[in-house]
Amino acid sequence: MLSGQMEQRVNLKFLVKLGKTFTEAYAMLKEVYGNERLSRTQIFQWFKRFKEGHERTEDDPRPGQPLVSKKDDNIEKIDRRLSTRGLAEITGIDKECVRLILHELFNMRKNCANM
Repeated sequence: MLSGQMEQRVNLKFLVKLGKTFTEAYAMLKEVYGNERLSRTQIFQWFKRFKEGHERTEDDPRPGQPLVSKKDDNIEKIDRRLSTRGLAEITGIDKECVRLILHELFNMRKNCANM
């Protein structure tokens, strides 16, 4: 089953394909979803995207790398006896990622006195 937002996006895409104007599409979504509808700004942004030919109703992937890289090969590189900074230098993993791996996967608050 589609979430409320996703359902509205699909319906909006359909209305664009029918050739409805933004005003008509907004009024229809307002009638069907009432106060549970997307905001006027969101509806306008999605309307514009579909009008430009975009087909996807999902959000675009966001730029940047994930905060933590918990790949098995990164986890295996972690030696819990070293400092966070030392581990980051040796493994090539960001210091904050090392800290989060130690905290979340090994349930460690501190890994050495030189933190």
